[in-house]
Amino acid sequence: MAEGDSPTIARLRVRLAVREAREASGLTQADVAEAMEWSNSKVIRIENGDNTISINDLKGLLTLLGVTDKDHIDALLADARVARRRQQPVKAWWQEPRFREQMTDDLRRFVEYEAEASEIRSYNILYVPGPLQTPEYATALTRMWQDERSESESPRRGGFSQEKVAALVEARRLRREGMLSRLDSLKYLILFDESVLLRPAGGPAVFAAQLQQIVELSARGMFRLRMLPFDLGTAIANNGTFDLLKVGTDRAGSEVMYRENGPHDEMVENRDETARHRNRFDQLWEVARNEGDTIAFIEERRAIFLGAESPNL
Repeated sequence: MAEGDSPTIARLRVRLAVREAREASGLTQADVAEAMEWSNSKVIRIENGDNTISINDLKGLLTLLGVTDKDHIDALLADARVARRRQQPVKAWWQEPRFREQMTDDLRRFVEYEAEASEIRSYNILYVPGPLQTPEYATALTRMWQDERSESESPRRGGFSQEKVAALVEARRLRREGMLSRLDSLKYLILFDESVLLRPAGGPAVFAAQLQQIVELSARGMFRLRMLPFDLGTAIANNGTFDLLKVGTDRAGSEVMYRENGPHDEMVENRDETARHRNRFDQLWEVARNEGDTIAFIEERRAIFLGAESPNL
């Protein structure tokens, strides 16, 4: 366990370690449940992070799974102790009903990990990422998803009411404020496909204001930003938009990935898959336009969109 890590991070490390050890042992969740005399649902809840695991249960489980490295066992037991502490006396904003009821389970887990992340790599091929969005731009995107999906197809319960739109837009602002409050401890890398900066969701005026906000947040040091131009001459990632989150310290950190396509989303915790996406992101980061050129391009596009609103044109 890394000193200073929160119950959220400790719980994530324990459950990922348990899942990886079980898979390496060749045992199924049902096999573990039978051997430990647990219900199958208990094993599932532990691996999903819905339940914390007691110290005694973890010791027995690690023995069953053939984990013998003493340092690794000691670290996991320390994590398990931290994971059982109360996260905080006051609920985080994403636990409030008006937000919780409007988000998918994976989105709630994402914002919880995002609030603890030490590094974020954000790859975007369609739209500006949530924490950078203005209210008007965020509203336009949410309305767009509403038009694309019928209520029966939407994975979020209850369709897209005014209350739901307002909650999702407000959530973006709260995520941004959280990041701005910890600039000294967060490394946030954003990689745009050029098309993101050409697609004026909400209309030219709304998008011009959105581009201005990106420039202002960049000046405040919220993130580092690069763009993949159309003429790059190399294949871009074909996995769609995704965010890679590293939680914990450099020595003991774990990495998870959140990806979405319109109203559909998914949290990925497979180590091999997150590593592939991280390696591809880092390769693209090296060949993308640098931050100065990217900001200059954004300012050029903003001037064009402002001109499109001029009554003299």
